[in-house]
Amino acid sequence: MKQRTAAIICAVVMGASLLAGCGTGTANSAAAASSSASAQASAAEETASSGSSAASAASSGSSGQSSETVSGSASSSASASEGSEVPADGTYTADFTTDSPMFKVNEANDGKGTLTVKDGKMVIHVSLTSENIVNLFAGTKEDAQKDGAELLQPTVDTVTYSDGTSEEVYGFDIPVPALDKEFSVALIGKKGKWYDHKVTVTNPVPKA
Repeated sequence: MKQRTAAIICAVVMGASLLAGCGTGTANSAAAASSSASAQASAAEETASSGSSAASAASSGSSGQSSETVSGSASSSASASEGSEVPADGTYTADFTTDSPMFKVNEANDGKGTLTVKDGKMVIHVSLTSENIVNLFAGTKEDAQKDGAELLQPTVDTVTYSDGTSEEVYGFDIPVPALDKEFSVALIGKKGKWYDHKVTVTNPVPKA
């Protein structure tokens, strides 16, 4: 009987020892798992922070480059809109281009007019194709019809064609605000109706 009791006590003690060992192992495993999770979270935080910094730097660089591009483009547009510099005082041959075949330089003059520069102001004289255009206005047709508008009066020009024949046509002295830049010129014909046009004066060459 004593031996049986001793065996039971021994079994109870061994069971308690095993349970204690298991508890310690579980606690250690839980601690290790918690430590590992904490390390992973820190690593993920560092990666996210690093990625955010890189994205911010890239965005800043892109923004700076975009600003420079826009600034350069605006500068280029402003330069183009100002037109070319006014040449020195004198007389030049220059190209006179319009937006309509009904309003153009006489073919005898090969699309060119005489540009006069005086005190920095430019005026081009062009001979047209007929006497059908009776007045011009340096501006729009709306302004041309206002009270006090100064209409450009025609001159009578004689042109000579390549076959030797001559003809009298109307010519006009047109103020030029800028070279290489489109500007408005309105015209009125014999029927009394005003029309808007755009013209450009380019390629001034000094006359001999």
